[in-house]
Amino acid sequence: MSQEIAVIGSPDFTTGFRLAGVRKFENVPNEQKDEELDDAVMRTLDDDDVGIVVMHDDDMAHLSRNAREAVEGSIEPVLVTLGGGAGSGGLREQIKRAIGIDLMEED
Repeated sequence: MSQEIAVIGSPDFTTGFRLAGVRKFENVPNEQKDEELDDAVMRTLDDDDVGIVVMHDDDMAHLSRNAREAVEGSIEPVLVTLGGGAGSGGLREQIKRAIGIDLMEED
């Protein structure tokens, strides 16, 4: 069985993914992120049909400690954050966490 991509964030963030065909999403308006983002993340992590969770890097600051630890430690689904620039842990670390090896490691 194939797994799906899910996107979590503001309606502005999720709309592009939805237009590209992502069917699983959680819209959390910016003004409600402190209250509702944790629940949206936990629902998505508990969905067995989801293999990749996409969030904006800035939204990580709205998560409680428990929710942040859950997404950062999750192997399946794997979390991919976008929009954070080079200082956010980077895509290299996300790929390493997802597949278990560093593809860019130099000998």
